[in-house]
Amino acid sequence: MLAELRQLGPEVYYSVSVTTRQPRPGEVDGQHYHFVPLEEFKRMVAEGELLEHAEYAGNHYGTPRGPVEQALDQGVPAILEIELQGARQVRSAMPQAQLVMLMPPSWEELVVRLTGRGTEDPAVVARRLEVAKGELAAEEEFDEVVVNSDVRTAARELLTLVVGSHTGA
Repeated sequence: MLAELRQLGPEVYYSVSVTTRQPRPGEVDGQHYHFVPLEEFKRMVAEGELLEHAEYAGNHYGTPRGPVEQALDQGVPAILEIELQGARQVRSAMPQAQLVMLMPPSWEELVVRLTGRGTEDPAVVARRLEVAKGELAAEEEFDEVVVNSDVRTAARELLTLVVGSHTGA
């Protein structure tokens, strides 16, 4: 989804999350994620450097505050790829933020997408599916919902929402 968004909307800032997990094959530090040791992540949390942070599937993830605030200060809309826990923290820190839930077309499709990756242990996939149940139940906490049946269509819809809300349209 992010690759499609970048292609369609280069005028938007796409946050690069910090994570404590190990890189997957093909992932580049600073492009896909900023990979840091747990101690560095804890320091960033303690010093308020993260706009939001969460533990997911046994790893820690967070959004660096500085680059997001800098983009917004320059009038550039920002997209953060975050989980429910993080979205709640962003809502608390930035009440004006527009929260958009990216939803699978069906539960069955979500299962196929998570198991089809083949990159994670079945126990991790099972935990992710359990977390997903709670996230999908929180739909009403979001301002908008985009159903990801087709990546290009969903990306266009998301960009329209983000750019439109940022310009007041």
